[in-house]
Amino acid sequence: MTFKQLEALYWIGELGSFALAAHKLHTSQSAVSKRVHELEAVFDTELFDRSQRAARLTDKGEEMFMLAKSLLEQRDAAVEQFSRVDVIERRVRIGVTELTAMTWLPRWVELIQEHYPKVTLEPDVDSSVNLREKVLADELDLIVVPDAFADTRIPKKAIGKVESAWMCKPGFVKSSKAIRLHELASHRMLIQGTKSGTGLLYDNWMRDLGVQPANLIVIHNLVALIGLTIAGLGVSYLPKQAVRQMLDEGSLALIKVTPALPPVTYVAMYKGEHRSSLIASVIMLAQECCDFTRMFQAAAN
Repeated sequence: MTFKQLEALYWIGELGSFALAAHKLHTSQSAVSKRVHELEAVFDTELFDRSQRAARLTDKGEEMFMLAKSLLEQRDAAVEQFSRVDVIERRVRIGVTELTAMTWLPRWVELIQEHYPKVTLEPDVDSSVNLREKVLADELDLIVVPDAFADTRIPKKAIGKVESAWMCKPGFVKSSKAIRLHELASHRMLIQGTKSGTGLLYDNWMRDLGVQPANLIVIHNLVALIGLTIAGLGVSYLPKQAVRQMLDEGSLALIKVTPALPPVTYVAMYKGEHRSSLIASVIMLAQECCDFTRMFQAAAN
């Protein structure tokens, strides 16, 4: 049994196709088929159901797929532990929410590439709830999300904080003085909803204060939320520093509300059994460059 054979089996099972596996492994489809036949000969058992057009694993094939996944991960960990950082070759699947993608994700990617030039990054931008499900399903290695989940299966490290404030189109809320949250709730509120980590935290926060807005519109997309607030559809909570330019230009206006919105802590989360020195280093780079105050920052800035 060789790692090449295990890689062939793993990628066919992962991608569902001999052709896609061959492309992933930079080889021919016949070479991939040969490796699978060799593996089947070693154990004298069929690993794929050849009566189907799709590459479907047999029961024994499923067992071998899980074994291959584990052995390949152990190989990568061993190589990573004993290699120089500039020759580590593996993929790192990172998941972030929109706000990180709009602010410091470009800088983070540049720093990772600078420190690990042979690492292949696969970014995924999605809601906090979806990212959490993906890391639990081993579809992502690491996610950066608001600290809205308590799950012992997914250890976490603090990355940074975001200060949000209530905002609206200038003139939408008439009072220039501070108003109470209960008064603000009489206006239509645009919120991020329960798929968003920030939405979950602020929804629970308002409920704890006994505030139940009567007129809510859930906007899952942060860019759309900002745009609809500017258009005067309602009031919303937005990351204060990230939209500073819009405040300065007069597209948005701050609303003084008591009590003020609590800051939201962002954390890096990963499957506990999959943490490696590379993932630990990638998290440290995130802590180093995390900055929610400016849009689309590059490492050189």
